[in-house]
Amino acid sequence: MKVQVIRAWPHRHEVVELVLAPGACVRDAVAAAGWAGEADVAGFAVFGAKADPAAVLAEGDRVEVLRALTVDPKVARRKRAEARPAGKR
Repeated sequence: MKVQVIRAWPHRHEVVELVLAPGACVRDAVAAAGWAGEADVAGFAVFGAKADPAAVLAEGDRVEVLRALTVDPKVARRKRAEARPAGKR
């Protein structure tokens, strides 16, 4: 079966297309892409939905390797709002 494994950082991304045996899981796909054991991995998703490393994949799935957030999204939004001119709020 064909699957894609994707990882992204600010301003760049990598996509690896793989052919795996039926019954392969997220862990198998990440290992086949050569990204097993990466230190900055916070989790995995399949088409944007959080996935366990043992989740079995289906034909055409897109596995996303997630990295940890560097800033709390609420804090970042608050800082952007505070930086805007008073008339634009």
